[in-house]
Amino acid sequence: MNRRSFLKNTSPLLAGLLGLPPALNAAGWKAETPLPELASFGLEGALPHTKGRVVYLDFWASWCAPCKSSFPVLNRWHEELSPKGLTILGVSVDETALEMRNFLTRTSAAFAIVRDANHKLVAAADVSTMPTAFLIGRKGIVRHIHNGFHPKDEALLSTQINALLAER
Repeated sequence: MNRRSFLKNTSPLLAGLLGLPPALNAAGWKAETPLPELASFGLEGALPHTKGRVVYLDFWASWCAPCKSSFPVLNRWHEELSPKGLTILGVSVDETALEMRNFLTRTSAAFAIVRDANHKLVAAADVSTMPTAFLIGRKGIVRHIHNGFHPKDEALLSTQINALLAER
């Protein structure tokens, strides 16, 4: 998904201003609601085991500069916190698998990556900012939603992840 098609397909306000059709689902996911079954969205790639784990579900795109800067942090969390129960799942919204692969050649990912080729998951979540992350607790409930990524966000995100990991 490129910037134009992303904005066209996911931002109802911008779509309205441009005279374009709104997003497929403007409701999106909210905190304290169950995460839908990810396998039902036809994602390309292998989904990791998430039952009973804290999940950091990260929507990203190859054209997104903040996404690139988030990957080293996500790699570190994967290495340090995966044994404690954290699963990180990156969801590429790129139009083509080649765009995604080229990005991953330059920016390594130690965590699981899938591609939302049909943009069904990104539409259901109503993601309008890249990256957007959903923190899901061990019981499969969305607990926190973060739009964008800045280095200063790392401390808050770490606190939230560790709090969720401490819950049983």
